[in-house]
Amino acid sequence: MVSLSWKHHTLIQALISRGPLKEKEFQSIFTGRNPGAAKKIFDKYLLEINKELSYVHFELRACRDQYDGQVCYGVVNTVSDDQSKLGTKYSVPQIAFFKGIIEAIAQDEAAQGCISGESDVVLLISQLPSEASSSQQQQAPAAFKNFSMSQKDKTLDELVRDKWLCRTSEGNIGLGIRSLLDLRSWFRNNDVPSCEVCNEAGVKADLCPNEGCTVRIHKYCLKNLLSQRDDTVCSGCGKPWPLGKVTKEEAVEAAVDDEEENETQATTALRSKKRKQRSQRDSAENFSSQASLAPSSGATRRRVTRSAAHLN
Repeated sequence: MVSLSWKHHTLIQALISRGPLKEKEFQSIFTGRNPGAAKKIFDKYLLEINKELSYVHFELRACRDQYDGQVCYGVVNTVSDDQSKLGTKYSVPQIAFFKGIIEAIAQDEAAQGCISGESDVVLLISQLPSEASSSQQQQAPAAFKNFSMSQKDKTLDELVRDKWLCRTSEGNIGLGIRSLLDLRSWFRNNDVPSCEVCNEAGVKADLCPNEGCTVRIHKYCLKNLLSQRDDTVCSGCGKPWPLGKVTKEEAVEAAVDDEEENETQATTALRSKKRKQRSQRDSAENFSSQASLAPSSGATRRRVTRSAAHLN
């Protein structure tokens, strides 16, 4: 069993207290600066942390935010049982409300990754139980009877604040990074189509428009694919993949930006290392100079002492 150090504990505590974090922010906690050459050490720490967390059925997991493509880290529970459900702070109607939104987003055949305020599911939940039909009322949880409209609005704000949901730039409701991290098994069990490139749930993705083809690819995966080849053929139907808003130039530019960022991180780490070596060398030279001066001072003191004794 690996003995975790204070650095391991700092990383775990950061995710517990702050919730899921973007990769740069999370790595900066570990290094205090851009990681650069420290990436291997960082990955080693994560592996050691997960070995310990596995004993209590937790995992430090990474995934991409499907709305901006950035990598995020978070701690998730790997077991879904009655005991683990006791730890939630949400009530039964709040969980039912959240589940309805998640299902509407994940099962959207257009893979838009969001629902608007006018979504049929949101309207259905907002109307229960007073304005819904008798059949819909029978399907609704009994706890909804006392779940007011103001409570539903408050719950929505709370789910966004806790990163289970998010608000898109268009004002729609999407999946928060916490849902993308924590609901990986749920996506698979509910047959949510996966991205053809990364095999993660394609909640927000581009669809192949060719009739009868069900292939979907995340926007950031498509950019990465285009940066490596001149054309892209759909693996499902064999026809050219329509680029849409993603151009070859845009994909290459994104890849170049990533490379420049990595080079910047490596350069920063190299400069820091050189400064440290220079500081150590200067310290050694100063120590050597002080050591060479010490005997001379001693000899001077002895000569003065002899002279004083002779005069006496």
